[in-house]
Amino acid sequence: MGTTFIIIAVFVGVSALVGGVAVMLRGRGEEKLEGRLSELTTGRTSRLLQEGAIKDASLMEAFDTGHNFFEDLVTKIGRLGLLFEQADTSLTATRFFAISGMVAAAAAVTPLAAGLHPGLAPVFAVLGGVLPLFWLMFRRGRRMKKFAAQLPDALELIARALRAGHSLGSGFQLVADEMSEPISKEFQRAFDEQNLGVSLDESLDSMTDRMPNLDLKFFCTAVALQRQTGGDLAEILDKIGHLIRERFRIWGQVQALTGEGRLSGIVLLALPPALFVAVWKLNPDYVSVLFTDPMGKQMLIGGIVMQVLGALVIRKIVNIKV
Repeated sequence: MGTTFIIIAVFVGVSALVGGVAVMLRGRGEEKLEGRLSELTTGRTSRLLQEGAIKDASLMEAFDTGHNFFEDLVTKIGRLGLLFEQADTSLTATRFFAISGMVAAAAAVTPLAAGLHPGLAPVFAVLGGVLPLFWLMFRRGRRMKKFAAQLPDALELIARALRAGHSLGSGFQLVADEMSEPISKEFQRAFDEQNLGVSLDESLDSMTDRMPNLDLKFFCTAVALQRQTGGDLAEILDKIGHLIRERFRIWGQVQALTGEGRLSGIVLLALPPALFVAVWKLNPDYVSVLFTDPMGKQMLIGGIVMQVLGALVIRKIVNIKV
């Protein structure tokens, strides 16, 4: 009990320290930004401010949440910022890593507080640390699916607007006004970029980066070719919309045919953990051999590896591309 209390106290203290430092640094950054904005709006500059501009810039680069160590690390290990944008979240790399660290620490303390074996703490910490990433990927996937379902209606709406004599930009604005998110937000952003001087090709490329959808790439390619060679863009958009609807219909048939396999995979993957928990509740000494005996540890690791391989094989079987 004393060890658990010490661990919890250390976790709370470190979290409070990190939070306090983050608030202090955030406040300093906001003060410097307000000072610079006041200089630009009032037009009053002095030699002292000009001499301190370089120092302020270096401090901002060191403490700004957008240009700190985590942001530089993100640019090296992956495009995490693009993932935030695709998931439509206001998280930054600093907040994301902080949340992941806090969840991992809380998950590591959980088995100790529950009276479980201390060897489970690293496992719980790893699982807790990747939970924010899983949530982010789930949010991104759900947004992508909703965008794909809205795309045929958006293309038909743009085609009708073109037949009525409107421009392509007006069609984008019509989609943004008449449809719901996420497609309205993406087309509104593309329309705003064009109004700010960005070319149509660049705005469409940015949209495909934010929404990596194959049908959207077909649409962007069709628009680019039509601008170069001419043709009836409304008819092309109607055909693309019809193609997308037919793909959804075939995908629904595939989902119905593979439903039994997916359900079998869920049962087979959930059965070993459920059986482990049941035996742990009924006879803890019988299961504790897996954590105390060297052969038991090897068997436990082998079982986890086989579970992961089985999940990948089942997913490969039932995941049919359409």
